Amino acid sequence: MLAFAVCPLLATAQDDLIRKIESNQSYTNTNVITINKDKAKKEGADSKYKFNRLIDLERTVVKNQASSGTCWSYATNSFLESEMMRMGKDPIELAPIFSARCVYSEKAENYVRMHGSVAWGDGGSCHDVLNMYAKYGAMPKDAYTGLQYGTDKNKFAEMQAILKGMLDAVVANPNGKLTTSWKKAYNDVLDSYLGEIPKSFKWNYKTYTPQSFAKDRVGIHPEDYVELTSVTTAPYYKKTMLMVPDNWSFDRVYNVQMEDLTDIIDNALNKGFTVSWATDVSEKYFSWKNGVAYVPEKDYENMDDSEKKYMFDGPKYERVITPEMRQQAFDNYETTDDHGMHIVGLASDQNGRKYYVVKNSWGDKNDYKGYIHVSRTYVRYKTTAILLHKNGIPNTLRNKMNLW
Repeated sequence: MLAFAVCPLLATAQDDLIRKIESNQSYTNTNVITINKDKAKKEGADSKYKFNRLIDLERTVVKNQASSGTCWSYATNSFLESEMMRMGKDPIELAPIFSARCVYSEKAENYVRMHGSVAWGDGGSCHDVLNMYAKYGAMPKDAYTGLQYGTDKNKFAEMQAILKGMLDAVVANPNGKLTTSWKKAYNDVLDSYLGEIPKSFKWNYKTYTPQSFAKDRVGIHPEDYVELTSVTTAPYYKKTMLMVPDNWSFDRVYNVQMEDLTDIIDNALNKGFTVSWATDVSEKYFSWKNGVAYVPEKDYENMDDSEKKYMFDGPKYERVITPEMRQQAFDNYETTDDHGMHIVGLASDQNGRKYYVVKNSWGDKNDYKGYIHVSRTYVRYKTTAILLHKNGIPNTLRNKMNLW
């Protein structure tokens, strides 16, 4: 395994190795790998990443979810904003806290029905935004900020502690039978912290309800959107349960093969569709500061201090990922459903390797002003789910899933 940064690739053997790695094919010519190691050691490793944008799709400005676990809502509302622009509509910044507010009401009912045996907290899934859109509509961000508790940024810890305390008291059932008032009491707390949902509001001199705003201004059709994952434990191209704790609504998603994930994203981007992306960001090789995520050949705990120090000093070879490795990472909790972001483009580094351009919701205080470049290998390994318009999926895969 390489223990240093890789210099620009010049030799044919090196180019062939990169192609093998990029396509996740096995490559067992250890002589070539040894030659490449020696070459890189001699030439040194002082090259930083240099990215060239290949696809750059329309999106709104970077937001900051601040101290709230609402990445799923920020990412998927950002995705809907791009969908509006793709359809030729004026860009409108949607209210991610409106979607979250609706989810917290729905999630509470499931929490009580399941006697508290459902994950609680700010978290959610990409499909939650589409589900809430279909049921409750949408609002512009200015009409529902969710900031009703004395701060100018999201800060949900106190609210969530109170909400969980209330729900646990309901589940404990001290009266021996649930009352008819717990839902109102619970929603009153949400209203106190996030604000009441207005029955109507004005936008550009017109009056809307959340439902009419969704229909007349946003204009998407939730039934046209598809969520997908990849596991080896269920049949491919059929729906299966998305087995992550934040799938509180028990939604079923399409299961595709690992390579299909990047094939779908590539096809979507080339056709002008962006993608809402749920993934694991807990690994040391996901660097928000540096704006890069990839899968190094060597596990972080097996690296020496020098290797750790220079992890992001320039392009490196990546580990070859198999479906079995991906599944094992799920099963042993190395891959967890940590974060949601928005894939908005494609870039290449100085060696020609492709990376997805990903819009985050942690503000713009990193090296790429709120964006991160994520390798295809990372996406194949660490994706928990993607959501996109069905027309962004290649026809061959749509046929297999009967998506017409």
